[in-house]
Amino acid sequence: MPEVPAGPVESGSFASAARRTTVGWTVMYPHGQRADARLPVVLVLHGRGGDHTSAINDLGADRYLTAAVQAGTAPFALAAVDGGTDNYWHLRATGDDPQAMLMAEFVPLLAKRGLETDRYGVLGWSMGGYGALLHAADAGSARVAAAGALSPALWRDASQAAAGAFDGPGDFRAHEVFGRQENFKDVALRIDCGRDDPFAGAVRELRDEVTAAGGVQAGAHTAGYWRRMLPDQLAFLGGALAR
Repeated sequence: MPEVPAGPVESGSFASAARRTTVGWTVMYPHGQRADARLPVVLVLHGRGGDHTSAINDLGADRYLTAAVQAGTAPFALAAVDGGTDNYWHLRATGDDPQAMLMAEFVPLLAKRGLETDRYGVLGWSMGGYGALLHAADAGSARVAAAGALSPALWRDASQAAAGAFDGPGDFRAHEVFGRQENFKDVALRIDCGRDDPFAGAVRELRDEVTAAGGVQAGAHTAGYWRRMLPDQLAFLGGALAR
């Protein structure tokens, strides 16, 4: 964990029509910035079993954000939100639609708080890494300037997917990120994965399809690996937002 102070952190909740539940959120600002600062923003999508608090509690993202800015990255905010513990950030048969929540509810909430949301970044790990890629592909470069994925949960066939991740083969195919090179066009991408991660093979295949920074490095599917890669991810995202 970087030995730097965390900046202001603001949290709240809203009744989400898209998710049919109350959704919690947290916005992190780098140290030295006010909580009402007009800054670019990166949406943060948590992994399976997590929620909007995971970015700070599991990864220390608030301190890594300060460290990135102190190292020279232009200031930006991180905005985490509840996507559901195991719905894999896509529309489910239950009607729970976290992607619609992001676009129609959370991004407008951030705009009302004064953050710059005409174009924004998105970052996620594991389940959230897949969600970040899906969001970038669906929203396109008109809205998403950059996307970062840490150990994204990717499978090449519905039969390989984790139990409950999709509602069936049709749902799996409807929410693929493979074969969507045109959707990622003009979105700055960084995709990282540990060599000993079970998703490493699929990540390599996706990286062969798209133009992306990052790579497959030493590491596994662990919070330690994600924390180790956060400085590079945040520098990449901050640099893309500052262009």
